[in-house]
Amino acid sequence: MEEILKYFPSLTERQKEQFAALYDLYFDWNSKINVISRKDIENLYLHHVLHSLAIAKIIQFRPGTKILDFGCGGGFPGVPLAIMFPEAEFHLVDSIGKKVRVATEIAAAIGLQNVRGSHSRVQDIKDKYNFVVSRAVMQLPELIKICRKNIGKEQLNALPNGVICLKGGNIEGETQPFKNVVEITDLNTLFEEEYFKDKKVVYVPIG
Repeated sequence: MEEILKYFPSLTERQKEQFAALYDLYFDWNSKINVISRKDIENLYLHHVLHSLAIAKIIQFRPGTKILDFGCGGGFPGVPLAIMFPEAEFHLVDSIGKKVRVATEIAAAIGLQNVRGSHSRVQDIKDKYNFVVSRAVMQLPELIKICRKNIGKEQLNALPNGVICLKGGNIEGETQPFKNVVEITDLNTLFEEEYFKDKKVVYVPIG
């Protein structure tokens, strides 16, 4: 939790309680359904929660914003972002049902009212959203090809509607098709921990 409070000192008491509850919930669920590497569960807050919240450093989702978490896995980045932005709406989608179950059960356990989950492929989701977020799901061109249809026209935020991805390593090849519009933020400019040295947030507006 210290890492979260270090970078987000203005959390409400409710948000602090929700973030604090995540460790025991994920530890318990992970013993039954492996959504986080067993070796990595000890690093839940740094490697998963804070990493997800990097998106909150580049955009403050306004009330009523609709966000699709593409390939949510066990709930990252969707669950931490839903805690951070309780007045935005999050739809967590994954093709692996047990992962969606973990994410939605944890969201319910901490009282999140702004999260729903779907065991589905994003290709089959027809709804419109302001933003699609994802965490290392697939190459950017393929991801955008699949979810472009889900980006709506109504603008609610300081950033135009689009796709926001958490990426690692060399991403020059996959961002090349969007070089004129893509915005890349190195996470080591946001967080000082070594873990974030080669990680990035990639934002592509979708008109």
